[in-house]
Amino acid sequence: MHSPTPIPLADSVPNPNCPTPPPATEERIILGEDGLPLPIITDHEPYRLTRLSKSDSAADEWYASLLHNDGPSFLGSVSTAAYERIMTPVPLVDELEYEYGHEEWTPYVNRRLPTSPLYPAYGLERFGLPVCRKGAEAWRHFDVGGLVAMDYSGSVDEIGKDMELTDQETTDIISALQSKGAWLDDDSCNARLVYINGRFCPTLSKQTNLIKNLDSTYFDGTNPLSEQTVTYLNRLPDGFTDELAAQVPDETKGFLTSLKKLSGPDHSVGEPTSQFAINNQQGTAAFAALNSVKAGCVAYVEVEKNEEDEESKPVLIVNAQTPSGGKLSGDKEIGVSFHPRLLTVAHDESVLSLIQSNVDLKEDSDETPRPTFVNGFTQIFVGASANVTHTYLEESGGTVTPRVEMSDEELDAAKLAFRPGQGPEALAPFISNPREVEAQRPALRNTHFQAIDVHVIGDEGSFSSSLMELGGSGRSRLAISTSLLRPGAAASINGFSLSGGAQRTDMRTNIHHIAQGTFSRQEQRNMVGGRSTASFRGRIRVEQSAQQTDSEQLSRTILLSDHARIWATPSLEIIADDVKCQHGATVSDLSEEELFYLRSRGFDVTAARNILMYAFAEEIGSKVDKAIAGEFDDENGLRSRIIKKLRIIVPEGEKVLVGGEFQSV
Repeated sequence: MHSPTPIPLADSVPNPNCPTPPPATEERIILGEDGLPLPIITDHEPYRLTRLSKSDSAADEWYASLLHNDGPSFLGSVSTAAYERIMTPVPLVDELEYEYGHEEWTPYVNRRLPTSPLYPAYGLERFGLPVCRKGAEAWRHFDVGGLVAMDYSGSVDEIGKDMELTDQETTDIISALQSKGAWLDDDSCNARLVYINGRFCPTLSKQTNLIKNLDSTYFDGTNPLSEQTVTYLNRLPDGFTDELAAQVPDETKGFLTSLKKLSGPDHSVGEPTSQFAINNQQGTAAFAALNSVKAGCVAYVEVEKNEEDEESKPVLIVNAQTPSGGKLSGDKEIGVSFHPRLLTVAHDESVLSLIQSNVDLKEDSDETPRPTFVNGFTQIFVGASANVTHTYLEESGGTVTPRVEMSDEELDAAKLAFRPGQGPEALAPFISNPREVEAQRPALRNTHFQAIDVHVIGDEGSFSSSLMELGGSGRSRLAISTSLLRPGAAASINGFSLSGGAQRTDMRTNIHHIAQGTFSRQEQRNMVGGRSTASFRGRIRVEQSAQQTDSEQLSRTILLSDHARIWATPSLEIIADDVKCQHGATVSDLSEEELFYLRSRGFDVTAARNILMYAFAEEIGSKVDKAIAGEFDDENGLRSRIIKKLRIIVPEGEKVLVGGEFQSV
């Protein structure tokens, strides 16, 4: 779309309701406190880095170490475009101001004094995409300091090459994946793509013509991809690809194609590099671009219209990691990073069940554990009348240490109660201070990032996602964004986050209603125990073009310890005036009445709490594809795995009165 030519301020027509200030010219003299004229600033580059703090510089250096490590790039033009976008600094220019009466005129323009320097937005000082910042809106309540203190600059050995396995190794890994509920046999799935430490494993996978691994030969011209596929791979989240993935019908403007101009001019987000836009972003663009630069391959899933008699089976994508992270040589204190990538295209009238599973392998091996950074990026495009069901299971990082919420007094009492061969065996693990044990847990140094970018690009397209954050990594961050671009598009986002020990978890969701008559439902459940910290930020934005939108959002949290913390922030941004939207949030401990009822039926306090905790999680777990969830009594099924993790963080003992309210102890 051709951008209109801005008209200089000096030629603007004044608006009596919002007077335009005098033009900033050298003839306009502004005096300082000393009465002397202040200099007019025209060159802003010397001021670009002046606002950086020590923590900001540390974050930039950390990101640069990931970008410029010794690992090569494999995605050809996709990697090149992403690298150039990262390394091209944002120009320091004033916002354009249009003449009053122009179709893009708005009074909401940031103006500065001609004697004041122009600074880049927070996080854009050195790079062209905003990187993490302590205290920035996208990273509020996340452990940015702990993140950037870790060195993840190592790269996986032989990244970009397929992993060759012996028959015995193949058998052992299949057995391990089955025990973790991360395996579907050939007759139970349409396709299966397995990756270990970011490397593709052909002997563990089941490929088809349309569901396959894209290695470097697809990007160097040997097996060229379609132009549409490359366009999809080049897209960045958080509005840094301005062109919408599909044209949006609009009664007054015909079709909408620009993200930054939606609901404009007064309610548009504007340039993604502005501070206003960045404050509402998820902070995923820089890491999605990093993924494009460093990914060794791409898992590609394409589904066409299903035949009437064709049985629909799920597609399984497994990303497994070993203690060493795939790097067996070099300094063991230097961590390793790898970047799983998935592109899914569901054509018109297709049906797809897509499962992503993240698990550990070889936990009992003699490999020295390394700090590991997993930076995943998933892109999903849903066509007209297509139905995509998505399951994301994050179970890497082992399990947290139980009872870290114990006070020193409780620990001393436990030591006195334990007598070898006499005392309750359940107290044996607590002879050591649980907090010290948790602090030494290797997976506490791990970080797991996952960005999921979904676009419903066809009329009546439907997308449903169940997200289960169950892992034991020290820091985890899951961000999903869903854009409803065509009339009748629908989305359902259901999430469950479990955190314990000393974990820091973050769940961020964004549902963007752009087309008319769209529908969404979101339910988020969080369970926080031990001394962990969790945050949830859910955003629903309804544009002016999205009339007749129907949207609901609910966040529910159970705090199991008075040492745990949760920040739950559901939000609605509604520009349209003909909508049906509602949201809410609750935070509580387990219900005292429900516990009393179960105990009156003969359950002890621990069993009663386990029952209530599992019932809380099962509301989301029941929506997971049955093929991967397993049978009700399956010892390796999702239900059994959730129960095992809940038992670790369940508080013991009776409730006591703390600060006027009963707390579990």
